Amino acid sequence: MNEILTHVNVYQDGKFVSQHAEVENGKIIRFWPTNHTADLPRKDGKNYFAIPPLIDLHIHGMGGFGPEEGAESLLNMSRVLKAQGVQAFCPTLYAAAPDVLEKRLTELAAVIGQETGAKILGFHLEGPFISPEKKGVMKPQDICAPDVEILKRFYRAAQGKIASITLAPELPHIKPLLDFCLEKHILLQAGHTNATYDEMEQARAWGISHITHVGNAMRGLHHRELGALGAVLADENFSCEIIADGFHLAPELVLLLRRLKSAEKLVLVTDALLPTCQEKGPFYANGEEIFSEGGVWKRKADNTIAGSALTMLQGVQNLVAWGFLLEEAVACAVDNPARLLGLKNAAQISPEKMLLIDKHAKRVLV
Repeated sequence: MNEILTHVNVYQDGKFVSQHAEVENGKIIRFWPTNHTADLPRKDGKNYFAIPPLIDLHIHGMGGFGPEEGAESLLNMSRVLKAQGVQAFCPTLYAAAPDVLEKRLTELAAVIGQETGAKILGFHLEGPFISPEKKGVMKPQDICAPDVEILKRFYRAAQGKIASITLAPELPHIKPLLDFCLEKHILLQAGHTNATYDEMEQARAWGISHITHVGNAMRGLHHRELGALGAVLADENFSCEIIADGFHLAPELVLLLRRLKSAEKLVLVTDALLPTCQEKGPFYANGEEIFSEGGVWKRKADNTIAGSALTMLQGVQNLVAWGFLLEEAVACAVDNPARLLGLKNAAQISPEKMLLIDKHAKRVLV
C-alpha cells in the first residue's frame, strides 16, 4: 500500500523545500503540497531529503566494468551506475597510442544511445597529450606530443561524442588542439601538467577553464612560483574536479577551495577505477594489477596511487561530513557538472528517479 512521507526536503533550484512525498513499492511516485490531505498512511519525513541522481564527469569504471573492457562492458557499467544513484557520466579513457585509442573510440561510440542505465554524456579523454613529468599511472609509451590531426582522428572515431579532454597546456604546439576543441564544444581540462603559474594563466586566456583532479598529477604550490595548483587557488575563473575520498585531497584543502571559489566552481568526481565495488580479485585497471589500500587503489608494481574507489554518493557523504551544507554537496554532484557540459534540467528529475537520503546523504530508499 502507498504511504505519505510528510514534510520531505525536496531539492529544487539549489535549495530544499518542504513537500509531502507519496511512496509506492520503495519509490517516490509523486510530490504533494504540504496542505495535501490524502487518505493514506503517513510517516514523518522531515529528516529525509529527496535529491536528483548524480553526474560523474570523470570515471574509468565501476563494478568490474568499464570502457577499457569494450562496448558491452561499458553498457554494464551504465547499469551499475544507475543502481548507485547516478543519472549520467563521462566514461574516461586512459592515454593510449593513437591507433589504439582510435580503434577503442570507434568500438565504444557505436553503442552510445543503447545504454539502459546511466546516460553516457560523451567520452572524457585523459590524454594522450599530457606531460611525461606528471604522468601519474599513465604509461610513458602512451603519451604523445600534441598533434591536432591525431585529435581530429579521435573525434571522427568517436562520432563527435567527445565531451571533454585532459591535456597539459604547457606543451609545445598545444594551441591548435585547444582551438579545435573550442570549435567543437569540447570541454578543455588542464591536468597531468607541469605548468607554471604563468603558463596556467596563458591557458585560461586560450580557453582552458577547468582542472582535472585538482592537486593530483600537477605542479604543486611553491611560495616563489605558485605553479599549476597555485593558479587554481588564486584564479577564481578556474573550476576544478574534486575527488572527495580523503586521500587524493586533504579535506582541509577541499574546504579551502570552498572558501576561495564561488560555489559553482567545484565539481565532484570519483575517478573510480574499473574494479571499484567489484567483490573478488585479482583487480586490474589499464592492463595493470592494482590493490586497495585504505580506500584508494594503488598500482601493485610500484605503489603509485592509481585512482579512487569512490562512488558519487560516498563523495557527497564525505563533503557533508567535512562541513559542506547538503545542498552545496548536491550542487557539486549535479548542478555544477551539468552547467559545465551545458546540460539542461539535470536537477529537475521526475519523482520516481529521485534519491531519498538522510541528512548524512545515506540512501533511505533504493
